Amino acid sequence: MLSFVITALVIALLAAILGFTGIAKGIAAIAKFVFYIFLVIFLITLVIGLVSGF
Repeated sequence: MLSFVITALVIALLAAILGFTGIAKGIAAIAKFVFYIFLVIFLITLVIGLVSGF
């Protein structure tokens, strides 16, 4: 999942450099959304790991 975010971010940066602002905004929004999902899942697993004593 994190590799998808990095790929989408690179595509968004390339689209922004080339002037495709609509595509860059869309892909950047998708990358941001998936990154936040990844962050929430990471925090949940971190808390579960700390509670279970692992």
